[in-house]
Amino acid sequence: MKPQAIRDAYAMSLTNPAYPKGPYRFFNREYVIITYRTDMDALRAVVPEPLEVTEPLVKYEFIRMPDSTGFGDYTESGQVIPVRHDGQDGVYVHAMYLDDDAPIAGGREIWGFPKKLASPKLSHEGEVLLGTLHYGSVLCATATMGYKHVAVSTDEVRHAMEKPNFLVKIIPHVDATPRICELVRYHLTDITVKEAWSGPADLQLFRHVIADVARLPVLEVVSALHFTADLTLAMGEVVHDYLEDAK
Repeated sequence: MKPQAIRDAYAMSLTNPAYPKGPYRFFNREYVIITYRTDMDALRAVVPEPLEVTEPLVKYEFIRMPDSTGFGDYTESGQVIPVRHDGQDGVYVHAMYLDDDAPIAGGREIWGFPKKLASPKLSHEGEVLLGTLHYGSVLCATATMGYKHVAVSTDEVRHAMEKPNFLVKIIPHVDATPRICELVRYHLTDITVKEAWSGPADLQLFRHVIADVARLPVLEVVSALHFTADLTLAMGEVVHDYLEDAK
């Protein structure tokens, strides 16, 4: 294989990449997002500067993705944290757990999503939406929400989804020293929110050494949102280089 062909590669492995080139379109994404109050010191300990934590809130998400270009059919669960950057409100993606290899590889390599392999599920049980996260055989999170109690403005949900999202992308060098350590920003685009509902909800998080969602404890459930949407996951941009900053 000629060097030019190698330089044109975009993902591992060289001759059989784990995912196709983006951007990536998602159809009929189903979300359950439970916003809860947590300990402010615990938040400050995990949110990287120059992002600012403005209030002690976490959004715990369960997302069913039945139809996505390149990534297929999978489920995801994790925590995002409302933050501010240069005076603009957004969210920091703190933890993500999912059950599909391609989006794990692509998410980590392209943007720096903190994705790990686990077993999240989002299902309907009569009048209740049920979300669970297992890491191996261990239950790490359980969420329950009343099914379609109060309609919510789809425009308000779309506006919230258009805010910037932030990640820390970390790639080591071959000697295990840092090679890439960057604050990345990305957006969701071409969003169509099809329906949105609020309702009563509860969330329990359980301690686990690897799936440490309980590091940000649930002190009070503030609100819950259930909606479906089509959207595109756009490419990202680097907004801060921690290695250059150290120099």
